[in-house]
Amino acid sequence: MKTVRISLNSIDKVKSFVNDLTKFDVDFDLVSGRYVIDAKSIMGIFSLDLSKPIDLNIHAETGLDTILTTLAPYIVE
Repeated sequence: MKTVRISLNSIDKVKSFVNDLTKFDVDFDLVSGRYVIDAKSIMGIFSLDLSKPIDLNIHAETGLDTILTTLAPYIVE
């Protein structure tokens, strides 16, 4: 599992983020405080506080480089 910080500060960014995640047959979780939601769920994402970066847990054994390249526009340092 790999964890990265991402920023989803607009509705369009959330929609494109979910579309990008659905290309992969891997589980993704968003963690904000004590809440953990499925990152492929648009409704779940909108239930989080999107004003600050949140943690994305990527549950992948292989293909991590491809996933990180696809998610590069959302990742914050």
